[in-house]
Amino acid sequence: MAGVNLIYGLGMLDLGMTFSHEQLLIDCEIVKMCNRVLAGIPVNDATLGVDTIDSVGQGGVYLGEQHTLDFMASESSLSSLFDRVNRANWEIAGSLNVFDRAHAKAQEILSNHKPEPLEKDVADKIKSIIGEAEKELL
Repeated sequence: MAGVNLIYGLGMLDLGMTFSHEQLLIDCEIVKMCNRVLAGIPVNDATLGVDTIDSVGQGGVYLGEQHTLDFMASESSLSSLFDRVNRANWEIAGSLNVFDRAHAKAQEILSNHKPEPLEKDVADKIKSIIGEAEKELL
């Protein structure tokens, strides 16, 4: 909230001596939540839902209203790794903790992701930079 726009060390453990795919995914979820907070809460005619407030009234139930449903999907901070169900439902679903879910997601990504190759000029530029850096080390 103070304006910092750099996060360093995602996925790192043990002072950066170790890297964890699971920790990277967990860290990315935390960054997404932080970005959602930093985006703020838009206040405009659409988000205020004055028509819905007028029709439901004071003391009414808004959870089933279309306006509420529409904005819950876009305004909530939903995570595929952090589980927000009650303990009984969590146990029924297998009692997976955040590491277990991150591990399964990491394995899925590593098994299925097909990265697109870099354009030749970009790859050549990277090789050139690495070559220059290696010369400085010798």
